[in-house]
Amino acid sequence: MAQWLSGTVTENRHWHANLFSIKLQTPAFDFTAGQFVRLALDTPDGRLQRAYSLVNSPGSAEQEFLVSTVAGGKLSPLLQQLKMGDTLEISQPASGFFVLDEVPDGDNLWLMSSGTGIGPYLAMLGTHNLWQRFNHIVLVHSVRTIADLAYRELIQQYQHQYPGQLHYQPIVTREPMAGAPHKRLPLLIQSGELQAICKQSLTNRSQVMLCGNPEMIKDSKAMLESMGLKKNLRREPGNITVEQYW
Repeated sequence: MAQWLSGTVTENRHWHANLFSIKLQTPAFDFTAGQFVRLALDTPDGRLQRAYSLVNSPGSAEQEFLVSTVAGGKLSPLLQQLKMGDTLEISQPASGFFVLDEVPDGDNLWLMSSGTGIGPYLAMLGTHNLWQRFNHIVLVHSVRTIADLAYRELIQQYQHQYPGQLHYQPIVTREPMAGAPHKRLPLLIQSGELQAICKQSLTNRSQVMLCGNPEMIKDSKAMLESMGLKKNLRREPGNITVEQYW
């Protein structure tokens, strides 16, 4: 049965009208980058809770979450309205197997995401293990609009810290942006355009993590499997590790 920690809101950053990051001060707790917890609020209609991946890396002083406001949703609009000093409950312990320990070694590591699915990858970027295991890391973030490209400054910091090791590739499907393809991720994989832009191969020596919209995951996974990559299973290591984020 889950236990709960009480957290205090220290920041609520609105990237745009329907996307925000919320930071909480909580008692220290252990987790592995890529895992998730549940956030909960008590309302007149009862307790509302939902799973969210931690954006911060283990050992951070605050816990951080990237949240998309769901139209008609019950919890996310309330989270968006929280202010400094407000209280929010966090479940314990953290859960999930979308972590680097579950990913086999490879020539390169592709971190493919859509929307708020970039969250667990940001947590991984702040760990030493990621940089020690993989010489080439490609962070792909597919979004609808430029405003959805959250955390670009943080990603640039990692690029400067680890020069030549991290390639960040935004994809914007609904408006033009220099340097960002204007197509769905599975089509970019199929045509080889993604590999060409990122200057990295996608072979059975690659490792690919997929997190985000279920349709993106399903179609990208099918495309990768058609290229000879296999789903990573505990009993049979492969190339594709999936998180059903929605």
